[in-house]
Amino acid sequence: MRMRMDSVDFVERPTILVVDDTPDNLAVLSSLLKDEYRVKVASSGEKALKVAAAANPPDLILLDIMMPGLDGYEVCQRLKLDPATRDIPVIFLTAKSDVDSERHGLELGAVDYISKPISPPIVLARVRTHLELKASSDFLRDQNEFLEHEVAKRTEEVMAIQDVTILAMASLAETRDLETGNHIRRTQFYIKALAEKLRGHPRFAGQLDEYAIDMLFKSAPLHDIGKVGIPDRILLKPGRFVPEEFEIMKTHTTLGRDAIEHAEHSLGSRVEFLTMAKEIAFSHQEKWDGSGYPQNLAGDHIPLSARLMAVADVYDALISRRVYKAAMTHDAAVAIMVEGRGSHFDPDILDAFLEIQEEFRQIALRHADSDADLARKRELLARSGTACTEKE
Repeated sequence: MRMRMDSVDFVERPTILVVDDTPDNLAVLSSLLKDEYRVKVASSGEKALKVAAAANPPDLILLDIMMPGLDGYEVCQRLKLDPATRDIPVIFLTAKSDVDSERHGLELGAVDYISKPISPPIVLARVRTHLELKASSDFLRDQNEFLEHEVAKRTEEVMAIQDVTILAMASLAETRDLETGNHIRRTQFYIKALAEKLRGHPRFAGQLDEYAIDMLFKSAPLHDIGKVGIPDRILLKPGRFVPEEFEIMKTHTTLGRDAIEHAEHSLGSRVEFLTMAKEIAFSHQEKWDGSGYPQNLAGDHIPLSARLMAVADVYDALISRRVYKAAMTHDAAVAIMVEGRGSHFDPDILDAFLEIQEEFRQIALRHADSDADLARKRELLARSGTACTEKE
């Protein structure tokens, strides 16, 4: 490290901790090292551990093995077990020169093993080499930590961009139909609740991991993105559609899928996080018995994401006021959905909905469209006999 003091530049010298129970050995090594390094000494294993764990740890430790109390092996082992000291290189410097002792020392994590009596040039060369290796290792570790931090930061930014992109696209669709309000927000939480409920179900366990549930939550707002292409005279019509109008309305699924694909093509590559969004936009109007649209898919041929959205979307449509209908009570909506079990809805998904219907009710209240809408929904939902929570 380069520091500045009294306008004179100098490089801070590395610190060497010398551990030996013999004062003469400490004196000899201190004299040998002091011209190039800052030297700390410890006359026991216990003192060595305290010095190593202090605020300014040594850059390298020269460690004797044969000491009273904690011997060098035990000191090395404890150093390597402590995250604060495990990266400090340890060189055994000892009279135990047999192969088994050297092997044991290296197995404990020492970087080198020097036998006494020492050769000063050898000690200096070994110390210099391992300090250079440590400096390189520290640099790489710091670089890796920096890169990991940058990757995490960039990943977070990309995820935020994904969220904003999806919500912006979905909000664009919602501006075409002012009465839908927080519909897209509610369907996000409905579909997440359903997916988490079904996560352990034998039919769905392999498809509903944490990543898939997160993608469902992100993708749900785009289920009606295709409505931007439906003329106002049809989208906002207060009465029933005539057949020709309904055929045009049905195209919102294909328009939505195509809009997302167009966004992908503009990027020049397939975007993984939009795959589920395309499934939901294109197939959420399919029905379990094959009577839905746009492809008349049936059963498991309908993507799971779309089957989940079908339950979430229909429930919210039933309990919400629209230009063409009044809002229903929770119980009335549930009764209609039960009638669609096995025809409109995947039976297992509908059963999961029934088990967590109170959670759906509370989501509807938490994300009501306005204070006036909350009051209206409180009245409707309270008719089912369940207390309502405050609006968040």
